[in-house]
Amino acid sequence: MRKEYLLLDRIEGPLIELSDVDEVGYGEVVEVKTSGNEKKLGKVVKIEGNKVIVQVFGDTSGISIENSTVNFKGEPLELPLSRDILGRTFNGLGRPIDGGGNIYSKKKYNVNGRPINPVARRYPRNYIQTGISSIDGLMTLIRGQKLPVFSGNGLPHNELAAQIVRQAKLQSEDGKEEEFAIIFAAIGVKHDEANFFRESFSKSQVLERVVMYINYADDPIMERIIVPRCALTAAEYLAFEEEINVLVIMTDMTSYGEALREISSLREEVPSRRGYPGYLYSDLASLYERAGMLKGSKGSITLIPILTMPNDDITHPIPDLTGYITEGQIVLSRELYQKDIYPPINVLPSLSRLMKDGIGKGYTREDHPDLANQLFSSYSKVQEVRSLSQIIGEDDLTERDRKYLQFGKEFEEKFVKQGFNENRDISETFDISWGLLSILPVEELDRIDPSLIDKYLKIR
Repeated sequence: MRKEYLLLDRIEGPLIELSDVDEVGYGEVVEVKTSGNEKKLGKVVKIEGNKVIVQVFGDTSGISIENSTVNFKGEPLELPLSRDILGRTFNGLGRPIDGGGNIYSKKKYNVNGRPINPVARRYPRNYIQTGISSIDGLMTLIRGQKLPVFSGNGLPHNELAAQIVRQAKLQSEDGKEEEFAIIFAAIGVKHDEANFFRESFSKSQVLERVVMYINYADDPIMERIIVPRCALTAAEYLAFEEEINVLVIMTDMTSYGEALREISSLREEVPSRRGYPGYLYSDLASLYERAGMLKGSKGSITLIPILTMPNDDITHPIPDLTGYITEGQIVLSRELYQKDIYPPINVLPSLSRLMKDGIGKGYTREDHPDLANQLFSSYSKVQEVRSLSQIIGEDDLTERDRKYLQFGKEFEEKFVKQGFNENRDISETFDISWGLLSILPVEELDRIDPSLIDKYLKIR
């Protein structure tokens, strides 16, 4: 039942305090109407006795005690969803902004999602091919995984996200390509960034299977709290009701965390590390843990959240907590980017914790696990040799050390580096890897089964 209140006791930024209110639930949607019949949405964020604090999704200018009414809807924020959302663009509250009309469905879906029973989860297995050698070969993305990208200001994480959306594909056990959809959530992005994504998807002809939820930098900060929840609700619908495999990419989660900090400050909550609320961990987990697969459903939700680390600090609360919740990370390197290497993926601190269960014979290729281990091991020795060469000079290095320097240079130039429009098949990634390892003496390949060396290695 709609409940209407005429009295607004206090307006403080995006928060409105009302007194003498009863029969109101936490998280309930609120409609605030001004004298000009302008309607703004909000939700109940605090209840104390007969007092209620309402958080408004938008600017509160024009709202005053004398000319406004507040209607309580008696339900949480919900979205109408159907397969018609594919190819559409929505704002942070899930409203269409592409001129294509409203979405109609028999049922509406709560943006807070449906908690997944851990017993009902399926373990992630099949890999997703991104066409990017560093990811496919060394930190393989597995269907149903949560794999964040840790970036920094000015690094090409937007280009990497667009390339993954264009190139990502999933093959079933019988080798056929499965139906695939992409949910793209842009949180606090500039208009030119949003246009870049839209044009990139349009040119590569994948727009018809992409659903975009965009919150611009000049949109109300409150929308940044809702936009990832709208995106994940759409992903849950497509995955678990339409049984489509869904890849969700969210950028930038740092904007989300900063919005959460600002709202927490407005609520006068006790701050925790670096001013972020103490519930930052559980709040991020409420988003990330919506990814996965369910028993009895063919669909899946794979999540790639992208976040920029302030001052490239990986110990910052947002990347730090994200690393605890998710199953690995892809770290971008400013040093590689300054060497004109794209994508500038820093291989050594990057990993995929579920990779071992979705690669090898029956998934990618029999040599993949040993090949990845050897590349990690050899590249780590490259860093040691580079440090040594800075002290004693390259001329005094052994022949073995010079081979490692050559391997490191070609590894970055031929394996890590690839074009923005270059889509490498997984077998091409393996061929490049074996070609690089042929630079090193065979006795240095101590992490690969000798039978695989005999089968695949081609000595130059």
